[in-house]
Order: sequence, then structure tokens, then C-alpha cells
Amino acid sequence: MRRPDRGRIAHVHPPSGETVITVYGSTPSGNCWKVRQILELTGRPYRWVETDSNAGATRTPEFLRMNPNGKVPLVELDDGAHLTESDAILAHFAEGTAWLPAPGLPRTRVFEWLFFEQYSHEPYIAVARNWIRYLKAKERYADRLPDIWERGHRALSLMEGRLSTHPWLTDSGMTIADIALFAYTHVAEEGEFDLGRYPGVRAWLDRVRLQPGIRPLA
Repeated sequence: MRRPDRGRIAHVHPPSGETVITVYGSTPSGNCWKVRQILELTGRPYRWVETDSNAGATRTPEFLRMNPNGKVPLVELDDGAHLTESDAILAHFAEGTAWLPAPGLPRTRVFEWLFFEQYSHEPYIAVARNWIRYLKAKERYADRLPDIWERGHRALSLMEGRLSTHPWLTDSGMTIADIALFAYTHVAEEGEFDLGRYPGVRAWLDRVRLQPGIRPLA
């Protein structure tokens, strides 16, 4: 499979007669990284369309017709259906694989971490990274960053509580819960989060990086 290079459209050519998934995403985005990873880990061909939300590409009439919420990642299936929200997309493509347990308590444990990631982790870890690294706006947001950092460290501390005594976020081995949380945690220092405070998290990050098929953002 050809993989998307930073900053351009990547076309993945499926076998003759096979349809292909289209992913609208931003290569530096951790949320978009999740989609690329689950597609590659499950061997699904896809076409990547680079879509820069910071430059307004998700606010065009054409994009909003596909996703009225104006966000990436956005997946277009071969039948024209659209999927939104990174963790929902993870669950969709992980269905029936080892990345997502069968219905029951083990699956619920995975979903607990997915909801945690979007509510208590991503809004702080990812936002600080975007403001500081990509928007170069640290001074503009100087009054808001202390609260963002405090809440982000709270999320990292909660992860440390689990990962200091367990290899993975759930007892089902590596799942999409780990993929979801790895996305922005492994680049958290770009938002000026000191991961040296979290040895369990750092050891977990190393374990994820060593898994076949994992291609980190940085």
C-alpha cells in the first residue's frame, strides 16, 4: 500500500474492480492519524485527501455538504456514506478484529477510554499542541494555556494511574483505546506537556511504537 506523504493527496490503488475508501484528513492531526492507522492495521485500501482545517478547508460549502460539523477526519465509504468523529471511525473499522473486543464488558472498557479521550484528554493535549506548534499563538493564548495545561496533566495523571501497573489501557491487550490515546499523547510535548513526569505513560508509548504497523506522527 502506498502511504500518504505530508502535504499532498495520496492515491492508494486497490486491485482491479475493488472500490476504495476516501479519507479527508490533515496529516499532522492526531484525530486523522487514528483513521489512517486503523485502515492500515486492518489492510483496507484508501485514498487520502489532505484537508487543512486551520486554513479553512473544512468550512467550504463542498466540505460542509459532506460533514455539516466542518471537521476532519471525514471518511467517504464506497457507497457514498460519510463517517465522522475519529473514535466512531476507529470502532467502525475495528469491528470484527482483535482491535475491538466483542460486545460485553471488555468492549465497554474500551469505550470508557474512547469517551475519556474525547472529553478529558484531546480538548487539552491537542489544543495546546495546535496553539503552540501550528498556530504559533502561545502569546495570544497565554491567559488560557495554564488551565489547558492543568487539565491536560490531570488526564495524563489518570492514564499514569492505569499504565504504571498495566501494559495496556484495558485487559484485552492493545486495542483502539490505545490507538486513540496514543494519537495525541505521543506528541504532547509539542504542547509543552512534560511527559517525564509519567514513567508509566512513557513506557506504554514505547510499547505502542514497537507494534507492527504503527507509524507515529513524530
